Amino acid sequence: MAVIAPSADMVGRDAESRRLDAALQRARSGAGGAVLVSGEAGIGKSRLLREFRGRWDGDLDVVIGWCLDSGVAPSPYGPLPGILRGVLEALDDPTAAAAGPARAALRLLLPELGDGPIDRAQTSPEALREAIVTLFEAAAAVRPVVVIVEDLHWADDATLAMLSYLLRALADARVLFVLTCRVDEVRRGSAVRAFLAEVERARLMERVALQRLTDVEVRTLVEALVGPIDDDVFERVRERAEGVPFFVEELSCNAIGPIPETLREVLLARYDALGDDARRVVRTVSGSDAPIDHDLLTTLAELPDDRLDEGIREAANMAILAVRADDTYGFRHALLREAVHEDLLPGERARLHRAFAEVLERRVQEGSGCQESALAYHWHQARDPRRALIAAIGAMERSRSSFAFSTAARYGELALELWDQVPDAGEATGIDHIALLARLGSILRNAGDGDRALMVVDIALDEVDAQTVDPGVLVRLLRDRSMYLTSLGKPQQIEALQQALSEYEARAVDEPRLHALLLTLLAARYMIVGRLEEAVRLADEAFGVAERAGDEVRMSMAANVRGNSRVHLGDVDTGLADFRLAWSLASNLEAQLRYRVNFSDTLTNLGRFDEAVRLAQGGVEDARRFGVERTSGSILTQNRAEPLLELGDIARVEQLLAADLTLRTHRIFRTYTTATRVRALAWRGRFAEADLLLDEWRPHMHQIAESERQVRYSLWRTELDLTLARGDVSGAVRTLEQILADTGADLGQKPRLLLEGGRAVSGLRAQGDEAAALVLAERTRASWEHLPAALRPRTWCKVLDALLSGAPEAWRAAMAAADSDDVPVLFQTVARIELARALIVTGDRPARLEASALLVDAEERAVGYGHAGLKREAAALAEAAGLTDAAASGLAALTARENQVFALVAEGLSNRQIGERLFISVKTVSVHVSAVLRKLGAATRTEAAARYRSEGAPAER
Repeated sequence: MAVIAPSADMVGRDAESRRLDAALQRARSGAGGAVLVSGEAGIGKSRLLREFRGRWDGDLDVVIGWCLDSGVAPSPYGPLPGILRGVLEALDDPTAAAAGPARAALRLLLPELGDGPIDRAQTSPEALREAIVTLFEAAAAVRPVVVIVEDLHWADDATLAMLSYLLRALADARVLFVLTCRVDEVRRGSAVRAFLAEVERARLMERVALQRLTDVEVRTLVEALVGPIDDDVFERVRERAEGVPFFVEELSCNAIGPIPETLREVLLARYDALGDDARRVVRTVSGSDAPIDHDLLTTLAELPDDRLDEGIREAANMAILAVRADDTYGFRHALLREAVHEDLLPGERARLHRAFAEVLERRVQEGSGCQESALAYHWHQARDPRRALIAAIGAMERSRSSFAFSTAARYGELALELWDQVPDAGEATGIDHIALLARLGSILRNAGDGDRALMVVDIALDEVDAQTVDPGVLVRLLRDRSMYLTSLGKPQQIEALQQALSEYEARAVDEPRLHALLLTLLAARYMIVGRLEEAVRLADEAFGVAERAGDEVRMSMAANVRGNSRVHLGDVDTGLADFRLAWSLASNLEAQLRYRVNFSDTLTNLGRFDEAVRLAQGGVEDARRFGVERTSGSILTQNRAEPLLELGDIARVEQLLAADLTLRTHRIFRTYTTATRVRALAWRGRFAEADLLLDEWRPHMHQIAESERQVRYSLWRTELDLTLARGDVSGAVRTLEQILADTGADLGQKPRLLLEGGRAVSGLRAQGDEAAALVLAERTRASWEHLPAALRPRTWCKVLDALLSGAPEAWRAAMAAADSDDVPVLFQTVARIELARALIVTGDRPARLEASALLVDAEERAVGYGHAGLKREAAALAEAAGLTDAAASGLAALTARENQVFALVAEGLSNRQIGERLFISVKTVSVHVSAVLRKLGAATRTEAAARYRSEGAPAER
């Protein structure tokens, strides 16, 4: 039998190789990225990467990790430990000092970095991600890094989440990710498919799809492997291989003999030709989806050393097994392992997996590593449900402790599946069924699967015997149910908390910290739906309970909610005092970040935009000190983006939204971020994208608005921004009428909503519908005046008064107010456009000159902060009124601003007077006057004025 020639040239992959090389060159220049090498099993993905590595060997650092097929519950972060060890080796940094302040978190994946148990309280999922990114950045600063992840189709959820994060966080580093995947085997609705859709939609990864070889390429490959062949042999290979390189190779080994009729026979052909010892070695290795070390193989194969070595060598020479760089043994191709494993008799498979499990258990007892994931797999395959259950719960807990929540959830669900098969399950595992359900619900919620978390906690509640169960268990389950409903934006959140409090009091539970938390959570729910007085009362009660218990963190949370509620009620000074108290009591990172999130949102509602941005940024700085800048810090993306948009820093807003590294966040948070993204798209005039995104999310927003009043406000605000930006006055009026007809409680977001709604009134007036504008203005003013005075900033009052009245004198006052820091920046442009509109109506020449200057200024401001709609509106009004460049002057050499200055020079105005008229500095006027004289070839202002009189006034043309 011919052995595959290892030196055969790769066939038919020139174009794909060039694309990989181009991606590497981009990464070298600092534009990191990712390439997905996709194709069916055996198509040549790994061979393409071997050739790629060979071309650049020594010129960069290559690290490799493999995703493994571990059945129902893969090990969390499967390929990452190997990848990280490769990075540390490249850096010659065995202690991982380059990982920075979050270094300790790496022990979750690399236990060898320290001794003793890991203190979970001192780390977090954010710290783990931060440490990994920092480590990659350190390596990339030395040499470009290529990260190869093989067999993504078997990736666990934790690996997918980490990859999604890394692709974003390392987008500007000299790091290239190359992933291989059998895309055809990825199920619809699976986590891998969702990951691929997400990163490709975000343009974080390009796909290099490998196609089957052509007939010419098949013949070239066959002859490279076995030498010249006749047409009959080639035809047999061609028909059965169907262009798949791996099958071509396998069939070529039997090219001169009978061709196997089935793929299984193809895969097993060389295995069947092995000697007894080699087959024993191969069968043993097939029991593990991961490469195995020599000691493990020695123990399990039960062969003398010399026969074992010969068996390994024979299997390697036949290209069935490969000796890997870390001195472990694995199959050359996963299809071979699957075929060999499936060829075992059921009893053989069970005994093999039992042997694996027993050896791994002994290793655990000897302290040589944590094997829960592998034990759960092997005991399950060995049909030992009791031991599989114990291992599954251990794997669930270890995955949870390393923040691999999605993987922990899979082990938890495996434990549930096995539970009824083990009569003494509770005694064997040390946990009862309800406690397992409660733990699994929490894990599912943290994994972002709120619906399943809710389902699990409901199952637990159905099982609870209220008469015999520990009352604290029932209370916590009801608390969890409310939290899961909140994450999903579903109703019954308040009812679940009320029931929890009722059970707490009725059963005389004595856990003050739990009591304070329940009261605070219910107060927060009351605040969200607008039951503000009740929210203040409950938060005050929660503060007292926590204070008596000496729990400063719970006190901080209660003061936070109380202060927020008081500000919504208009008791701003007292509310701000509560926020100061909350900060003084925030003794841990969670409480500090909670304060920064809530208070920055409050400052935005009050128009204190710069302070809001600084406070939210301070949260990022807190996160940086704890090594979680890119993750927990990103929770504040919304609270930074919102005030930045009000300040007109659209580029920074887009940057923040694009860098939003939240992976599987709760639906409620994603709702707010999506609304801001739609508004940013509307700001830029990208209406088709904005419409698609809003149409996708509107049903969710309507559903969540039933229990989150702020989401209703957010939806209204988004619809106002979108309709006004595209000039759809009728649409804006409809939204404003919905706001005015609403009978729900007013929250602190409403003043800003009415201020934006005033633009709909102004739009009606601009269309000539004075009667409708008057009616809508009166209703809007009444709603505004019904708000607490402390929530109506003086500058906002002036702007809204001008929007509702349209009087020129009101717009002059509004323009001065709009230029202050606490008014959203777009009203600077709105005020100038509307004052110009009012001046144009008068028809006299000085008013038209001023209107022309105002519109030029308005357009320049709109261009400055990138608002496409206001730029278009200013230009359209100038053109309709005959104030464009062509109409304003016949002197084509002069700009619009120079024409304005030219006209005022002709009136005999001084530079200072011109500056006051055009709202520009004297120095700027001087520059424009000099340009006018130069372009006209005039020596003096008098000569320029004579030229003006001879050629006509720009405003009159």
